[in-house]
Amino acid sequence: MKVKLLTTISFFTYQLSISQTEKLLHGKVVSQSNVLKGVEVINKTAKTSTTTNALGEFSILVNIKDSLIFFSKDYFFSRLKITHQNIETNNLVINMILKPEELKEVVITKMELPKIDFDAEAIARVNTDNEAKDLRRFIPVYDGTIPNGMNFGAISSKIISLFKTDKEEPKKKTQEIDFKKLIITTVPETFFTKDLKLTSEEKELFLQFCDADTKSKTLLEHSNILATMDFLTAKNDEFKKLKK
Repeated sequence: MKVKLLTTISFFTYQLSISQTEKLLHGKVVSQSNVLKGVEVINKTAKTSTTTNALGEFSILVNIKDSLIFFSKDYFFSRLKITHQNIETNNLVINMILKPEELKEVVITKMELPKIDFDAEAIARVNTDNEAKDLRRFIPVYDGTIPNGMNFGAISSKIISLFKTDKEEPKKKTQEIDFKKLIITTVPETFFTKDLKLTSEEKELFLQFCDADTKSKTLLEHSNILATMDFLTAKNDEFKKLKK
């Protein structure tokens, strides 16, 4: 009975100590003195998150040694481990670095012009009509024109009509981002080495293993850094078991 009582008291004492150390941390996220709105602030340890307001400010509950992650698709990933000093200061300023702008891929396509076949019968008929209308046979004066010349106006109009009916080769659609590229651009390398304990050789096999899971397609449609990390952590457990 005494053992059960001591266990219960120890449990409540531990819970009370945790609640006493949990603090509401305030801070601001900036980049080159400009405040950043809509940055995801994630407490990876407590599995909670929030976003910065229009002034770049945020508030989130933390404990000592909690791991905070700051994520925005246009900026490099930032990470912070909470210390006593952070909680005492309670006025964090996180500076994020803007990613270099990626140039869109230019696709050059080869277009072949259609071969034009002249209708000999139509040309002969045009020449016959021109001969019938030509009055130079009755006027013995050379006016600089060429007898029996081809009607290039009629021919050129036919060429133009052929170009108008020719459909342009459809442009190649930009390839949709794949799962591997999503992971590389959103998840830092340290997450694989420190959190998942994977080597560079294991990482490539691990990403292929994750890509085979249908849940990875859902992450592509609804990208969320916290959900992505949870997915990778769960798949890492399966990956480790598979290796054993």
